[in-house]
Amino acid sequence: MIAVNPTPHWFKSSYSGGSGTECVECAHVPHGVLIRDSKRPVGPVLSVGTDAWRHFIGAM
Repeated sequence: MIAVNPTPHWFKSSYSGGSGTECVECAHVPHGVLIRDSKRPVGPVLSVGTDAWRHFIGAM
């Protein structure tokens, strides 16, 4: 049996600005990616499916 960690591992996006005003954090989860504002870690979280995330990253 494989144990799944229920707490996502958040990391800052490499596209976040260095001034500290526009920080985005992401976390990989089995169904895709979670995205949140690093200044509001208990605020809203956007969940993006794997295929949508691949299309988004591929368009950059």
